[in-house]
Amino acid sequence: MLYAFSRSRFAWALLTLGSGLLLAVALYFQYGQGMAPCVMCVYQRAALAGVMLAACLGWLAPKHGLISNLALLGWLTAAVKGGLLAKEHVGYQFNPSPFTQCSSVAEFPSWLPLDTWLPGLFHPSGDCSDVSWAWMGLSMPQWLMGIFAGLAVLAMVFILMRITGKQAVSRKL
Repeated sequence: MLYAFSRSRFAWALLTLGSGLLLAVALYFQYGQGMAPCVMCVYQRAALAGVMLAACLGWLAPKHGLISNLALLGWLTAAVKGGLLAKEHVGYQFNPSPFTQCSSVAEFPSWLPLDTWLPGLFHPSGDCSDVSWAWMGLSMPQWLMGIFAGLAVLAMVFILMRITGKQAVSRKL
């Protein structure tokens, strides 16, 4: 059953919707709550956008082997990168040092200048070490570490189902 779900449009639609919702929450904090995103926040948004883009690709062709496998790989890559960025951001917040500070300017590749194309979403103007929001004792990048870890684990489960086949995974679960 989980194998069939992993190959359905609905699963990819949920991932697309969930990633989009997280980006919408980021925009709410920025524009609704007046919290300026730092460069690490912007990079984590880019990782979420990568998960969303991979999800859209998977949504277009969930049963096409090559396309859905590329979507899975993109999803896993973006989730792992996002988790690493969130971990680095937590370090800036809780171990501030004058020797290790994040940049105040986004350094996207010249072929993908997200801060120029979509400045409302990807232009940094905040401080990475500022902890201006916490919920249940965790800062925003700490929550994102957990979110990205969950996304990476889910991608790995879907990938393992593809590798081992539906019968082997169904018996183990």
